[in-house]
Amino acid sequence: MSKFKIKDKRTLGQKVKDFGQSMLFWRGRRKGMIHTRNVRLSDIRAVFFPKNFHEKYRYLGAMPWKEEGDIFEAMYPLVLAMDYKAKPKWCPRWFLRFLHLFGSDNSIVRVRNWKLHNLEKKLTKGLMIIDYKTKWTHYDLRISVNAPRHLSRLADAIEYKFYDVGRQDELEEQIKAIDPDASIIRGSISRLEEQLKQLKDENK
Repeated sequence: MSKFKIKDKRTLGQKVKDFGQSMLFWRGRRKGMIHTRNVRLSDIRAVFFPKNFHEKYRYLGAMPWKEEGDIFEAMYPLVLAMDYKAKPKWCPRWFLRFLHLFGSDNSIVRVRNWKLHNLEKKLTKGLMIIDYKTKWTHYDLRISVNAPRHLSRLADAIEYKFYDVGRQDELEEQIKAIDPDASIIRGSISRLEEQLKQLKDENK
C-alpha cells in the first residue's frame, strides 16, 4: 500500500449524507413558500442542443412556445434584438443557457445559485423579456422588458402595431358582416369605426 494513499475515515452515515448533499445540485430545494425545480435530462439537453426557438433563447426570459402565429411573428424581431444586445460576442449561447438553468432555475423570479445567477446578469447586462401576454382582446398585446430605451421603444412599437392591425381586422369583419360589398380603406382605426357606426345607424 502506498504511504501517500489517503484513507477515507468517514462513517457510512457521513458518506450517505455527503452524497445526498451533492445531489442537491440537481434536485430542487424547498424553503418555506420558495422552491426550485428538479433539473431533468431534458433540461441539460436543451442547454447544449436546443431543438426550438423557445429553448435556444430561453436565457432571455419569457419566450414564445410555438414558432407560428401572429404573436410569434410579432415577438421574433424583439427577441433577436435582445439577443444581439444581451449576448457578449465572445460568449457562446449554451453557456448563457447553462447559467440561466443552474443560476436562475430557468426562471425570471427564482435563484438557484447566487454566484451563477449574478454571473448571468453581469454577462447579459440584466436584459430580459419579463412577460408578454394579451389582455382585453386577442390583439391587445402587452410586453414587459428590462432593457435599454431603444429596445423598450421597440417593444412599445410592436404593441402598437399589433393592436392597430388587430383592431382594423376586427372592424373590417364587423363592417363586412353588415355590408359584404362595403369598400374598406385600411390605415385608420377611427375611420373604420366611423364607417361601422354609419352602417349601424343606416340599418337600424
